Amino acid sequence: MAINGNRAPKFGIVTVVTDSSVPTVELAQWAEDRGFESLFMGEHSHIPTSRRTPYPGGAALPEYYKHFPDPFVELAAAAAVTHELKVGTAVCLLTEHHPITLAKTVATLDRVSAGRFLLGIGGGWNVEEMTNHGIEFKERWNVTREFVLALRAIWSSAEAEFHGQFVDFGPIWSWPKPVQAGGPPVLLGAGATPAMPRRVTEYCNGWMPLDGMHDVAEGIASLRAEAARAGRSLDDFDLSVLTGLGGFEAAGVEKRVRELSRLGFQRILLVLEPDSRDTQWLRLDQFARLLKRFQ
Repeated sequence: MAINGNRAPKFGIVTVVTDSSVPTVELAQWAEDRGFESLFMGEHSHIPTSRRTPYPGGAALPEYYKHFPDPFVELAAAAAVTHELKVGTAVCLLTEHHPITLAKTVATLDRVSAGRFLLGIGGGWNVEEMTNHGIEFKERWNVTREFVLALRAIWSSAEAEFHGQFVDFGPIWSWPKPVQAGGPPVLLGAGATPAMPRRVTEYCNGWMPLDGMHDVAEGIASLRAEAARAGRSLDDFDLSVLTGLGGFEAAGVEKRVRELSRLGFQRILLVLEPDSRDTQWLRLDQFARLLKRFQ
């Protein structure tokens, strides 16, 4: 179903799998069978018990934040039992990794999935969490930039090297290389800040904000302007958006999906919040009915 002449958006699911959630393999198979384009998962290596850093959602930190699994392991399982479903991170916190080891993890997952992986990245919000990884909060975006550039060098070169302020290594051999030439698309999970358009155009392939917490219309406008200054079109970018966090009212979500599609978002990621399996299946049935409205 086209929307005002635009092609219908692709639909994906974004979630965190916990001990009580629908298991990843079952979820991935269900999503592909129902026609969903993608399955994304978030990441936190840990959560410090100190709550000095407030939760960005404005309330108490949800209990499931203590239970994040490794998204790369979960997504490898999802890729292994599907054929066309794209798998991705929403988001991978680059500051929790070393770029040399992350380059191998991502390249291996891209090969396991036959080129179906998308790397959504974020700068992170938890100061104590970053400190435990040896990263200063004020430097997180400078670190993120260098990590992405280092990843691309490793993915693209037989003998890669990188020399920066936060990443510095001489020529190395690192295989496998990703199936996708130059590596999988890198999608910036960030708000509509003044720096977002420059970051996307300089070292990313697209933007992936959280609807409701960011002014996505303003972000699209500023990204379009920055792309024009760089001699590029907004069509050059992969524009994905997470929506439905905090509740799912079918008519309201359908209306919002149409609005997001008109803004230019090509991929709509429906948020499946961690809950009991029975509750999640009810929500997934709602997702499937929504998807049919756009097919």
